[in-house]
Amino acid sequence: MHGRSVIVTGAFGVLGSAVSAAFEREGYRVARVDFATAPTNMESTGPIFGNVDLAVPGSAERVVGDVERELGGVDVVVNIAGGFLWETVANGTIEGWKRMFETNALSAFAMCSAALPLLRLRPAARIINIGAAAALQATTGMAPYAASKAAVHRLTESLAAEVGGDDMTVNAILPSIIDTPGNRAEMRDADYGKWVKPEKIAELALYLASPAAGAVTGALIPVTKGDG
Repeated sequence: MHGRSVIVTGAFGVLGSAVSAAFEREGYRVARVDFATAPTNMESTGPIFGNVDLAVPGSAERVVGDVERELGGVDVVVNIAGGFLWETVANGTIEGWKRMFETNALSAFAMCSAALPLLRLRPAARIINIGAAAALQATTGMAPYAASKAAVHRLTESLAAEVGGDDMTVNAILPSIIDTPGNRAEMRDADYGKWVKPEKIAELALYLASPAAGAVTGALIPVTKGDG
C-alpha cells in the first residue's frame, strides 16, 4: 500500500494513535487530525492537524485541502473522532445530546462529505467509520451516546449505497469497551481481559482498507471480544 494516503481523525487518542501507527507500518502516508492541540509521545512522518473541530462548518474542507496539497490526494478516511457521555434521560440535557451528535455524528459526516470528491478520484477508495456496539442496544445512561453512534451507522449504510457505483467502500467498526488507560481509570473493578485492544481494531481497519475487502461495503462490524 505504499504511496496511498489516509486521513485519520481523532488521531491523537489511544485508538487513533494505534490506527495511525498501523497504517504507517503498512506504508501509508498518514495525515493525523484531532480536536486536541497537539499529540503527546507520537512520532509521525505525515502532516499533523491539531485544534480542529470538525463540527464547525469549513473545518473538514480546510483539512482535506491541506492534505491534498501535502500528500497529493486522499485514498482512505478513518473517522475515529468522537466522545462519550453517560447521562440518564431523567437528568439529561439538550446540551449533552448536542455535544454527542456534534462530536460523533457531525464530525464523521463532515469528513466524509469533504473528502468524497478526492476519494472518487482514487481507485479502491475507502471510508471506515468507528461506530459502537453499544448503539445496537442502549442501556441506562447510554441514550445520547448510543443515539449519536447509531447516526454514524446510518451514515455508513446510506453513504455506501450512495457511492455504490464508484470504486469505493464504506464500512463501520463497532467496538465494545476499548482497553485504554482512561477506561481503566473510570472502571477500576472491571475485567480488562474482556475489553477490545486498540491494536485489534487497527488490524480490522487495515483489512477494510485493503484490496481483499473490496467486496465489503455498508457493513457494520461488531468487535467485542477481548483477550480472555
